[in-house]
Order: sequence, then structure tokens, then C-alpha cells
Amino acid sequence: MRISFLGTGTSHGVPVIGCSCKVCKSKNPKNKRNRTSIHIKTENTNLLVDTPPEMRLELINNNIQHVDAVVITHAHADHIMGFDDIRALNWQLGHEMPVYSDKKTLESLKRIFPYIFSESNQGGGIPQVKMIEIKKELKINGENIIPLPIYHGENLILGYRIRNFAYMTDCSRIPNQTKKLLTGVDYIAVDSLRYSKHPTHFSVDEAVDFINELNVKKGYLTHISHQLDHEELNNYLPNHIEPAYDGMFIEI
Repeated sequence: MRISFLGTGTSHGVPVIGCSCKVCKSKNPKNKRNRTSIHIKTENTNLLVDTPPEMRLELINNNIQHVDAVVITHAHADHIMGFDDIRALNWQLGHEMPVYSDKKTLESLKRIFPYIFSESNQGGGIPQVKMIEIKKELKINGENIIPLPIYHGENLILGYRIRNFAYMTDCSRIPNQTKKLLTGVDYIAVDSLRYSKHPTHFSVDEAVDFINELNVKKGYLTHISHQLDHEELNNYLPNHIEPAYDGMFIEI
């Protein structure tokens, strides 16, 4: 199984518009962060998690030409505003793209992109999608995908587990029932916005504490703001945890 980190930045991306901080002005390519998304490739399927604004460029930059299904964590702009670019994926797939999420998120997508779902839409291409509500565990091309309810502030959203890998972006609190669903996970990618506390995201230390609690082999930090320099963060972290960066991939 190959996990590709397509984007690892927070909602503003890095560099931030109009910012001249040292991270935004950094020449280190690992400090250039598109909005957060991953691609999961197994021998059975190609799965895209979220459709951020830079989705088109992220897929091109990582030479990803085929996606079998899309799962959405939640309907904030930095996770969905590339949704229209599913159109190009339809050409490769040859049929409607299955899009999975919870009921609230699917309803938000229909409200935010009404032209996609309107029977009276005239002119212009639209993505062909099949919206599928996640209720419990789902199976995509033989792969079991376990939805992981997590709190993003007071908003309950979804992370996802596939085999022994879990992806939990935009989280500030993990329900005990979700922790039970993480039993046997060896690798995990977790939200880590900045060093200081935030009401809707893990701080670096909160993410480290959570990863250590799970006792996994390897943890990765993602959804990283311009307040965190890649090399400084990497030096701060314990050896079994590292910051992800755009274009990074792991083989499990």
C-alpha cells in the first residue's frame, strides 16, 4: 500500500497570501504546502481523500492519473473546493465517481455545488458523481475503509482507516469509541497546526501525545501552518514522528 501526501498545509496554504514570515519566504520546498489531501493506492484500488483547491495540480505533480473513489472528511473549503475537477477523473474512470462521506457533508456538497446536481443545468461540463452516505464500515473494490469520527472543534467530522494506516486531519479531540477503532494501527497521519493551542486543531504537542498514546510504529504530522518550519519541527519531534510534506509518500 502506498500513501502519497498530496498536500500538507492548513486552510491558508503555505506561503500565505501577503505574508513575509521566514517560512513563507523559505526556499526549502518542504515549506511549500498545498491544502491537505492524500492518495491511497493498493493492489485493489486508488482512493482520494478530499478534493482541496489545488487538487488538479496535486494529482498532476504526483503523476496520479486514476482514482476509483473519493472520500471526504468534511465540507470546509480547503477540503472540497477542487470538487469540480473530478470531471477529468471521470474520463479515466469511464463512469460516475463514487463519493463517500457522512450525511451532513454530502448535503453540504450539494448546497455548495448546486449546478452539479441541478436537472436544469445548461452548458458547461460537470463532474459525474454518485453520492454515497457512510453509515458504518464501507468496502471499496475489496478494501475495507473504516470511518473514524473525530471532533474538529465542536464539529464532528471523519477520519479514515485502511488496513493498518489511519488518516485524521482537522482534529482537536478523539472520542474514546474512535480510539478503539484504531487498535492495530501501525502508521497514522494526524493534524498538527502549530505549537500553541488552537480551539479546532491539535497543537504539535497534542498530536505527539496522541500518537504516543496509540504506540504506533510511525506517526506523521499534517495540516501544518506557516508557523512551523519543516526542519525545525523535524528536529523537535521524537524519532518515530515526522512532519509530512507535499510529494512525500510511504510504502506500507
